[in-house]
Amino acid sequence: MKNLPFLLLTAAILAACSNPDRHTVSYGTIVCDQTTIARTDAGLVQGYLDGDVYTFKGIQYGIADRFMPPRKPAPYDGVKICRMFGPKCPQTGVTLNWRPRTSDSDFGFNGFIEAMDEANCLVLNVWSKGLNDGRKRPVFFWIHGGGFATGSASEMNAYDGRSLAEEGDIVVVSLNHRLNILGYLDLRGLGEGYEDCVNVGMQDLVLALEWVRDNIEAFGGDPGNVTIAGQSGGGGKVNTLMAMPSAMGLFHKAIAQSGSWILHNDDATGKALGLSVLEELGIEPSDAGKLADIPYNDLVRAGNVALRRAHAQMFCPTVDGRFVTNPSFDPDAPTISRDIPMIIGSNQNEFAYQRATISDQETMERLRKLVGEEDADSYLADYRKAYPDGRMQDVLNIDLFLRQKAVAMADVKSAIGSKVYMYLFTWKPVSNDLGSVHGMELPFMFHNIAVQREMTGGTKDAYRLSDLITHAWINFMRTGDPNTKGLPKWEPYTAENGNTMVFDKKCTIWHNHDRDLISNHEAAMHW
Repeated sequence: MKNLPFLLLTAAILAACSNPDRHTVSYGTIVCDQTTIARTDAGLVQGYLDGDVYTFKGIQYGIADRFMPPRKPAPYDGVKICRMFGPKCPQTGVTLNWRPRTSDSDFGFNGFIEAMDEANCLVLNVWSKGLNDGRKRPVFFWIHGGGFATGSASEMNAYDGRSLAEEGDIVVVSLNHRLNILGYLDLRGLGEGYEDCVNVGMQDLVLALEWVRDNIEAFGGDPGNVTIAGQSGGGGKVNTLMAMPSAMGLFHKAIAQSGSWILHNDDATGKALGLSVLEELGIEPSDAGKLADIPYNDLVRAGNVALRRAHAQMFCPTVDGRFVTNPSFDPDAPTISRDIPMIIGSNQNEFAYQRATISDQETMERLRKLVGEEDADSYLADYRKAYPDGRMQDVLNIDLFLRQKAVAMADVKSAIGSKVYMYLFTWKPVSNDLGSVHGMELPFMFHNIAVQREMTGGTKDAYRLSDLITHAWINFMRTGDPNTKGLPKWEPYTAENGNTMVFDKKCTIWHNHDRDLISNHEAAMHW
């Protein structure tokens, strides 16, 4: 029979789709017409309808001159087409230079190489199941990772907001903003005319939140129910927003995923760094306007020299006393955001991207080098107490740096009477050696296992856990309480109860399981 191969293929597809244990992805028809137009305070924008999710990409929320505070874009006539992701802020690093991409992390994270444009990188994306329908959907405001230096809202498949918007009937917003020296050079030391030229990358985020306040109702969202969230550097930006007076009232809940470290410059260091960059470029303070014409790579070179002189790590938020009023959660939680409930957590392995099997003897040899001969045995004993079912060699891969920071942050946040929910993500893929690494939770909470199968393997276990995490996050966005069917009762965290939701094939609640490991081995807590 001439059509036999086709018939067999059709039968196989139908059988697969009828299997209730098989997780499939449903894609709808793409529509782009007058029904996919929304009005913003600047003008009309046109996205497209993907199945039952309206999608807008690359909406301009702000404009800014180099190193200057952002401002709202000018109103325009006509309709702007917003169907493609916009450019990201210029940045250096491996994303700019081709290299052989052969590791499990390259394959799993599968990041894109994107266009960069300093003048046009203040853009955001929106996914929603309704336009102008009068509904009050919770808004999920996602801030990408990459420290304060790199990244974008579209660099990973896992960041796509379609599935989360569809699953939870929420509005997902993601955005790009200024980073590295472009977002965090402090020019207040130049005096008059530069008083506001500090933390402009964080000012970008506040402007984007103001855009949500002023426009999100047209996209079916509720400006009175906004959850800010981010992973890694995005979590650090969430924490910084919690200490920004200008951001208060623009969001109502917060989630910090693997982003609880404290990174900031004090007021004096910020000003000194700015003046040092000018000195390295050979620009007199009276000629600071020349900064606008300096090529980006020259700015980066001068910035790196200035950082070395100041013994500073990177360009990051400055505690300037106006935009950022105190070091977020260092040593105390900011009281201006006392009423903001939080989910705080980290991953079990974070930066251990390869888990090749080694012997117990080699494990001990490496442990002695890592923590010192005298502390190796006690470290191993505390590890076994914290993780009695863990492999011997995983003592080398357990993250203490971000876990310790998350615990410290939850301790001080809960101490001021705030509601905190703590988690630890310990699920590991069977398809590769990545472990519960930095970012592994992203496709789970975005309900994007299907589009990030290289990372997770796309197994049944992955889909089941994703359903639980996704609905925990959605419930938190709706009510401030992440409890959902299928999870153990998730009580708020305190330093005394150490209540931690462990996300794995079987989700459980642990109580201060690793407090001794953390407190006894602070010297080993490093990247």
